[in-house]
Amino acid sequence: MSEMPENELARYDFQLPQELIAQTPVARRVDARLMVVDRKNGTIGHHHVRDFPDFLQPNDCLVLNDTKVVPARLLGRRVRTGGNWEGLFLETANTDDASKSDWVIMSKTRGKLLPGEKIELQTPGLPKHDGRSGLFLETLAKLDEGNWLVRPLSDDKPFDLLERVGWVPIPPYIRNGRMVPPDKEQYQTVYASKPGAIAAPTAGLHFSQELLQQIQTMGIGIVPVTLHVGAGTFRPISAGRLDDHVMHFEWGEISEQAVAQIQERKQSGGRVIAIGTTSVRLLESASDEQRLLHPFSAKTNLFIRPGYTFGMVDAMLTNFHLPLSTLLILVRTFGGDALIREAYEEAIRCKYRFYSYGDAMLIL
Repeated sequence: MSEMPENELARYDFQLPQELIAQTPVARRVDARLMVVDRKNGTIGHHHVRDFPDFLQPNDCLVLNDTKVVPARLLGRRVRTGGNWEGLFLETANTDDASKSDWVIMSKTRGKLLPGEKIELQTPGLPKHDGRSGLFLETLAKLDEGNWLVRPLSDDKPFDLLERVGWVPIPPYIRNGRMVPPDKEQYQTVYASKPGAIAAPTAGLHFSQELLQQIQTMGIGIVPVTLHVGAGTFRPISAGRLDDHVMHFEWGEISEQAVAQIQERKQSGGRVIAIGTTSVRLLESASDEQRLLHPFSAKTNLFIRPGYTFGMVDAMLTNFHLPLSTLLILVRTFGGDALIREAYEEAIRCKYRFYSYGDAMLIL
């Protein structure tokens, strides 16, 4: 890898053999491989996720993102033209009519979509060309970045309706984004409870209920927070320099109770171990220059890149990320650029499995 300025996006590129992109998870979540990177000693070790408790210490605190992936991918037919249509639910939108709940969606179709069109949604399990679902969206207005404001013509609550008409939004590098039935369970953490994400916080996919119970039995704190992973996860950085990249907003929340638990552990000498980059971004968004954490309920667009000083997170568990991504930049900023570059080269040599359904890295 060339030595170019840390602010240059090209510095975060690497070549990954296609066969290392995991298309399915391992049969048991805890059997995924775990690379352990020790920043203090500059060492790299090879383990499995089931060994994770061996690296925990008394008074440590795991911070988990309890967001729940909603079936946000939508397929349908334009009533006006008969043409195929694809969409991705992003969020609900404020509306003047309290009885309605409008959606903000990404939209993809041939030809020009117009306000006032109706789209009949295809439901999972319904053959593509047989029958009619009877569930419609009405297009209201085109928004920025090619998104659309639409209105579901249904009395169902938003997430209830998505459960009826949506597909799990599998990333495009897994089977070209095509969901298979096992994804409904596998592309979801076992502790997911707050619907709103359109991508999974993938580091959390490695935990089983049994592993969490083992960790709790050790006296380790487990604290849930919420960050709804948004559309920015699927959007590559287009700017050549990191300073020119505009980070996407995602909504997050840390309760007063969570703050108290985390601060108590930290004051007792324990480490805050963030499970996933989403937990890192949320914790850092809610902490101040005095390394104090505060309750948080807002959107954040924090972009962690070289030069950032971490105020709250002491260690993190994460997956292996795409080149040229904000997630890779965050991990290299946290772990040390040279050491994480070495770790990724080692992972490729040792044939670790990459991306959402892949293996994990623990950075201490």
